Amino acid sequence: MRVLGIESSSLVASVAIVTDGILTAEYTVNLKKTHSQTLLPMIDEVIRMLEIELESIDAIAVSGGPGSFTGLRIGSATAKGLGLAMKKPLIHVPTVDAMAYNLYGTDALICPIMDARRNQVYTGLYHFRDGFEIVKEQQPADIKELVEELNQRGERVIFLGDGVPPYQAVIEELTEVPYSFAPAHVNRQRGASVAALGCVYLAEGKTETAMDHKPDYLRKSQAERERELAERQGELDKLAAGIQVVEKQV
Repeated sequence: MRVLGIESSSLVASVAIVTDGILTAEYTVNLKKTHSQTLLPMIDEVIRMLEIELESIDAIAVSGGPGSFTGLRIGSATAKGLGLAMKKPLIHVPTVDAMAYNLYGTDALICPIMDARRNQVYTGLYHFRDGFEIVKEQQPADIKELVEELNQRGERVIFLGDGVPPYQAVIEELTEVPYSFAPAHVNRQRGASVAALGCVYLAEGKTETAMDHKPDYLRKSQAERERELAERQGELDKLAAGIQVVEKQV
């Protein structure tokens, strides 16, 4: 069984191929470069280096969000395009779940955090005590409220993700339980983890068609929020204008 993993939810662009339980290729770049410029060339390169045909892929696992709206759209479009062209199934792998899968085997509580700005993070909580366990599904959270929850749980915690640098001072100040930060080789998104967890989901029959796949943003984009705010303001302006008309008539 051969699964292609695609990760583009953040600055990290990463593709990997897992074949029969073995990571046979991984290409990862963490650089401010548009994923539309990197993903397809990276896929072409690993296919060429492995000397296999792209059609030999059995399924495509894609990091399905949350994360960068642009990055997720590019990754989704790449996976959908390949899936449609080759008539291969897609595997939607939640981004935060795949990040936690980097730390397979630890006995600590795993807490990935992705920077969502304004003291918000995308996060989830995970164990590996009896296999991969989702303790708390991925969701947006306030960083201080997250740390308070971790304190209440009372378990040793490992933090990872691009939310660590901007919120490290908050974590160090407020965290009361034992904690550590994951080292460089496992502290960001990896195509290998997307592909490996994708293999698990594939064996469980958790696939979807390329046509059905769509990213899970977890929250509305800034443009959508600004549009809704403008619409609400327009409604308030109309209401105020109506009130003024009534007052004049009275």
